[in-house]
Amino acid sequence: MASCATLWFNNSMWNEYFIPVTLDETLRLLAEKRAQARLVAGATDLMLELERGLRKGIETVIDITRLPGLDRITLDENETIHVGPLVTHNAVAASKLLRERAFPLVSAAWQVGAAQIRNRATVAGNLVTASPANDTITPLMALGAWVVLASTTGTRQVPLEEFYTGVRKTVMQADEMLVDIAFPALRSKPAGNYGQRGTFLKLGLRRAQAISLINTAIVLDLEPGNVKSAIITLGAVAPTIIHAPEAEAYLVGKELTDEVILRAAEMASAAARPIDDIRGSAAYRKAMVNVLVKRGLFSLRDGQEQAQVPEDPVLLWGKPATLTAAQSAFSLQHSVSGSGSEGYPFPIHTLINGKEYTFTSGHDKSLLRLLREEGGLTGTKEGCAEGECGACTVFLDGKAVMACLVPAPRANGAEIITVEGLADLSPASAAEGAGGRLHPVQAAFVSDGAVQCGYCTPGFIMSAAKLLEERPQPGRDEIMQAITGNLCRCTGYYKIVQAIEDASKQ
Repeated sequence: MASCATLWFNNSMWNEYFIPVTLDETLRLLAEKRAQARLVAGATDLMLELERGLRKGIETVIDITRLPGLDRITLDENETIHVGPLVTHNAVAASKLLRERAFPLVSAAWQVGAAQIRNRATVAGNLVTASPANDTITPLMALGAWVVLASTTGTRQVPLEEFYTGVRKTVMQADEMLVDIAFPALRSKPAGNYGQRGTFLKLGLRRAQAISLINTAIVLDLEPGNVKSAIITLGAVAPTIIHAPEAEAYLVGKELTDEVILRAAEMASAAARPIDDIRGSAAYRKAMVNVLVKRGLFSLRDGQEQAQVPEDPVLLWGKPATLTAAQSAFSLQHSVSGSGSEGYPFPIHTLINGKEYTFTSGHDKSLLRLLREEGGLTGTKEGCAEGECGACTVFLDGKAVMACLVPAPRANGAEIITVEGLADLSPASAAEGAGGRLHPVQAAFVSDGAVQCGYCTPGFIMSAAKLLEERPQPGRDEIMQAITGNLCRCTGYYKIVQAIEDASKQ
């Protein structure tokens, strides 16, 4: 196979790991491997399930991150928006097109996990995982989305309403890949708060990094004086995403008065069919449906629905096009290497902190463990191995990610920065510390005493450094956005925030 790399292991999380570079090759692999194979892009769900032993019978992983052209968000001549299968949640959150023409999806994507998760996790993966608590399904259902599924025998189009058959169950066949998510763009609104507008709200057990206890998406077509049409979808209150049909019908033809909104929220709550579980009772969930739908309708009436999502969100992407010509050449040379001449398993060639590494073992691990155990780079910490604490934050091809949720083979052809190499990113402003050169953020953490046990510190420093690369003079709210994915059990965060502010002044 000239263009497809494969790994073969026994007694590991997977037995085969393919990295195809064309869609045809991917579909051929699916046709051959079928139920024993899983496609991965972000792999944030699958890595966690494999680590916990929740996924059985997976022999083959097919990593589609090298497929070209599938990471685009476009608007066609029919006013239909297309979201490719490699589009991440952060790409959605940053899209001006989607903010103007599909805001409910932007709001949902922004509330998924933290920046490091959103830099890897894809909307397509969120749909295919098929949990009724997944955030992006609810707005896409409200927007009237459909998906395109491809196999070696052709393609088919499935409305999202018909895609789900139960909890974590879809109509996808084992040899099919989701290749497009499409939906009509909301009509551009005229002057005032009229036209098609929508919103998404969720309730979790904490402000960030939380699975939805419930969520809702609302799309209204507003005319002066009344509601022309209404769509209300509810997540995490039934085996699949559901509508609130009585509330939708009730709103049509009515003005959004306080009384109408309160009554519609009550009717939406009546449509919910939640269960009791460890995160909340059915009664609480039904009550919160009432609250969220009410809030959503008030925000749409008052033209305030977009206030909850920053216009210029912190992404932890850093500066655009920061790779040097030498690094880009390295990536092109090694991203598909090892397929034929080097045998199986192929060596993992990667650039870490500006130095070339070649790993011939550790392929069946996470990137975190590859760095620590094969690379000897122990600055990156394992706190939770679930993408919750951020202690393992590194830069992968310029973006901050959780290394515990990245398969080790993804490092092939990649550029990685760990905390050990951070100071070299800013030679002009790096300070000399007891252990050598320090990045300004590292120096500020020392001078401000922003460290107690220190275990979480490398992750915080990596997130802060990427923030300052992205916006050198961040406000406090932007600092808080940047460290949402990092947990500290000791300091209370005050000195951490102060250190980042002080580092920005340098």
